[in-house]
Amino acid sequence: MLAAGVAYADILMRKGAYPGAPRMPFVPGFDIVGTVDALGSAVRDFTIGQRVAALTTTGGYSKYISLLATDLIPVPAALDPAEAVSVLLNYVTAYQLLHREAQVQSGQRVLVHGAAGGVGSALLELGRLAGLTIYGTASRSKHDLVATLGATPIDYRNEDVLRRVLALTGDGVDAVFDGVGGVSFSRSYRMLRPGGKLIAYGVGPAVSQSRVPLMGVASSLVRLLLLRLMPDGRRVSFYLINRVRQQHPEWFQTDVAALFTHLERDEIRPIVSARLPLEEAAQAQTMLENGESRGKIVLLPNSW
Repeated sequence: MLAAGVAYADILMRKGAYPGAPRMPFVPGFDIVGTVDALGSAVRDFTIGQRVAALTTTGGYSKYISLLATDLIPVPAALDPAEAVSVLLNYVTAYQLLHREAQVQSGQRVLVHGAAGGVGSALLELGRLAGLTIYGTASRSKHDLVATLGATPIDYRNEDVLRRVLALTGDGVDAVFDGVGGVSFSRSYRMLRPGGKLIAYGVGPAVSQSRVPLMGVASSLVRLLLLRLMPDGRRVSFYLINRVRQQHPEWFQTDVAALFTHLERDEIRPIVSARLPLEEAAQAQTMLENGESRGKIVLLPNSW
């Protein structure tokens, strides 16, 4: 292993609030980059020492891992492993939210919640490449980052986000990308212009604020179901990267390859807020859960 990403899904699994999470004890770790150390006798597509990446869902917080060759994706040798691992979960999620789910068009307006986080900052970068007008919610201390990435920052702690969005746009946005959950889904829905799309991709903060984690998940999903029944032409969907990968495995391979090309050309630059040794995995999760990071937190299981 060269780099293991720290994801909100790791925290939800630890709390027993992630679909299909394994029973305790288990090793977290959703996304990894490493080098091939050994090959099965039938493997022909990879070589010893080749750099590869994978979405593991679990098991990434380790120095070695055994995976199926069909789960691996080649990583260009020139890429920084910490930046490359950021592409796998954060940027693929952002890319598919924009282009597979929302099917955005240049000139459209979108709102990104948690715009300074891992997926949020990826949405800003990729949205700018797509020619979108972007508004991003973040705490005031992170507004400089949001603005640098080309979005208009909105202070969700001290501003009425709905009122601000309507003041900025007149009639709302074409899409909202919401990984907060809970009441945020209902508020996001009200920011949509006619025909707009609310795309939910997480409920982490709502779960963290709930005394019973599963209740935070359940209440968020109920809100989404009720919003989908609204007969006003607005659309609602929930995105899970593993579900999309299972249904359309060719999308994942294609999208990762495209994003690695963007990274090689310096068209995107993932923000790695912390590179920590594997022994500090608990601190890494605490930082992420408390909103102390910008972009991606990466664990370094082995020195490189």
